Amino acid sequence: MRQKRAKSYRKLMSLYHINFGFRQPYQVLVDADMCKAAIDNKMDLHKQLEMVLQGDVKPMITQCCIHSLYLEGKIVQPAVDLAKTFERRKCNHREAIATDECLAAVIGPTNKHRYAVATQSQPLRVKLRAIPAVPLVHINRAVIILEPPSDATLRQKELLVATSLKPSAQDASLASKPSTSKEEPPKKKHKGPKGPNPLSVKKKQKGMDAALKGKKPEEGAKAGEKRKRSQEDDDHAEGGHVKVDIITGNDGEAGQSSGRKRKRKRKTGGGDGTGGGGEREAVEAA
Repeated sequence: MRQKRAKSYRKLMSLYHINFGFRQPYQVLVDADMCKAAIDNKMDLHKQLEMVLQGDVKPMITQCCIHSLYLEGKIVQPAVDLAKTFERRKCNHREAIATDECLAAVIGPTNKHRYAVATQSQPLRVKLRAIPAVPLVHINRAVIILEPPSDATLRQKELLVATSLKPSAQDASLASKPSTSKEEPPKKKHKGPKGPNPLSVKKKQKGMDAALKGKKPEEGAKAGEKRKRSQEDDDHAEGGHVKVDIITGNDGEAGQSSGRKRKRKRKTGGGDGTGGGGEREAVEAA
């Protein structure tokens, strides 16, 4: 089969698959004339049907069709053997009727079982074109052909597409009812100073917190005042030795120890230029 024809057949079967629910394996009803045409053209009917319908197929034949082959005698024995390989479809006819009437009765007015029909009967094909969603297959000059969709099939497809786009009755009723709930206005975002980034805030040291908690309120420094250095702090700083800070003023008297921290500063650069050590002055630290 040529690629262009195979592509068109694939597109056609996708139409039946999407809009009408055809599924693989496709059920194909074969009539007696189709069996005889396949034998005359030395054609593998099962394989050719798979190529045309672009998928797995299940060939089926009715009781009336195989009975018509029996009536023709041994001349069509190869066609009878081919028909026996197909699945038997019960048509529920007590007495055998004509092949065309039997297949038309099995298809029905809507083809609810989703059959494809392989037939060489021209009157039957004309009759089945009036029924939507019936794929028709026939042999023309030793080539098996899938017919394009009929007008009834295309009209049914457009109707299904139109109904699927329309809203349902429940949706239409909900849309027609006025909305009773008042729509709340959107809340305005509060604009103002934001707090610090918690990842950038320095955490307090646990040791300092524990030391501050252990001290009494009077021992800690008040706000705006410097903490006085106690005797215990001096002992701790000097390793247990008491340090006495005596400041000598200009009058030679000992300065009063106020408990403040004092610092000794050495004055360099004498007036005689010798560079020797000058007088030492005691300067109170601010």
